[in-house]
Amino acid sequence: MTTLHNPLLNGFHPDPSVVRVGDAWYLATSSFEYLPGIPIHRSTDFETWELIGHVATRPGQLGVAEVPTGGGAWAPTIRHHDGLFHLVITDAMGRGMLHFTAEDAAGPWSDGDLITVADGDESVFGIDPDIAWDADGTCYVTFSGLQLSGDLNPNAPTHLGIQQVTVDLTTHTALEEPRSLWSGTGLMFPEAPHLYEIDGAWYLMIAEGGTERGHAISIARGDSPAGPFEGAPGNPLVSARSTPRPIQNTGHGDLVVGPDDRWLCVLLGVRPRSGTRAFSALGRETFVSPVTWAEGWPQIAPVTLNPRGGTRVEVDFADLLDDEWIAVRRLPEEVASRDGDALVLTADGSTLADAQPVFLGRRQEHLTNEVTVGIDIAGGIGGLAVRYDERFRVELEAGSGAVVARAVVGDIVQTWSHPTAQTTLDLHLASRPPEGAVGMVGTSDVFHLAATIDGQRVEIASFDGRFLSSEVTESFTGRVVGVYAVEGTVRVRTWIAEGDDE
Repeated sequence: MTTLHNPLLNGFHPDPSVVRVGDAWYLATSSFEYLPGIPIHRSTDFETWELIGHVATRPGQLGVAEVPTGGGAWAPTIRHHDGLFHLVITDAMGRGMLHFTAEDAAGPWSDGDLITVADGDESVFGIDPDIAWDADGTCYVTFSGLQLSGDLNPNAPTHLGIQQVTVDLTTHTALEEPRSLWSGTGLMFPEAPHLYEIDGAWYLMIAEGGTERGHAISIARGDSPAGPFEGAPGNPLVSARSTPRPIQNTGHGDLVVGPDDRWLCVLLGVRPRSGTRAFSALGRETFVSPVTWAEGWPQIAPVTLNPRGGTRVEVDFADLLDDEWIAVRRLPEEVASRDGDALVLTADGSTLADAQPVFLGRRQEHLTNEVTVGIDIAGGIGGLAVRYDERFRVELEAGSGAVVARAVVGDIVQTWSHPTAQTTLDLHLASRPPEGAVGMVGTSDVFHLAATIDGQRVEIASFDGRFLSSEVTESFTGRVVGVYAVEGTVRVRTWIAEGDDE
């Protein structure tokens, strides 16, 4: 019997989509402003998942160089048809709605074709596209009609519900004007549609309720991929709202037949902490839950917590960098290089407050986590940081005769400093559960920022981790821990990350 781990993918991996090809499963997730973009994981047992590559590995495939924070690669759908992998996605506030193909899910993927409106060259307007084919080979692209152009008001966005067009994939042109489909039970933000033909019927599964605590999955059924659709009597199929479950915000799911021909649903969720479970440090992660069928309708079990054991990652920079390394709006090779056994970052005048910093990081995967880097700052200034976005981050910076800890929470900046003349030292950035709560609420975790100076570990500062949570930052991503340079050249010689979810 397959053991279903939850999270299925730890750390910032939202909006999962999965496809089965033979005896393997391929899972794609959103990446927003980070590159390489759209990670692809593969499994042969649904327990162990390997990152085999990314869709966007070359300049220009995703137009994220100038997207605002929160834009970029939103909500892929991955499918396999006629011997090819297909992936559709919205490059929000970038190129638009895109279609990629590959013979091997590990890549290389195509450059990405813009799906354009009928009788025009503009992108189809919408997010979270799905792609499906009927028996005649007609291609249907179904999407959420959230409008991301013009004078979009974040407090009153224009939303047209779930929409659909047929598309000619030779020209990537919609063959009709968008038509409206079933858009859920009336909750806000109907999104993440997926179409399935199962036992002669067509099912339209969507997310609704917003990607926060009200998130949910609902489903409808019809005789045609174009509808009309009738909603299931038991909608929503899954939601954690108003429950004490340790996994909240469950929604945005995709159905697949798993091992032993058991149906499964992969979906996103968060693991909030604090007395009111208010703060989700790692952002939206990928989870999985069993699916059963009754009277022609799927039933999704509540998502249960079942974390894997702790991990330790020790990087040898003498070897090629693995695919876990990501950079902000630039590819990793644009911000870092290897020289012997060191990773070299050369400052270009940017800081972590800028849209394209000299920063290279990895997703924080565990709620309790510590990263230690051995750094040489003889030729520059830089250090170790946790980034949610430009305005929410924690830095541990060495150079110019001091180690400086810096917490940036919007427009509020606090710094701590400890003098040292050392130019080679270890920096430590840890996320740990709070030792004691003040009042009834508590927090998600506490950052501890330290450096090993003259052979002794010196704690420079501690900082409340709630301020780097998805609820405070309102970020769609999650914590990314990485190294950076702001002046001259910084050499990173060692990287050790250890964590667990106990």
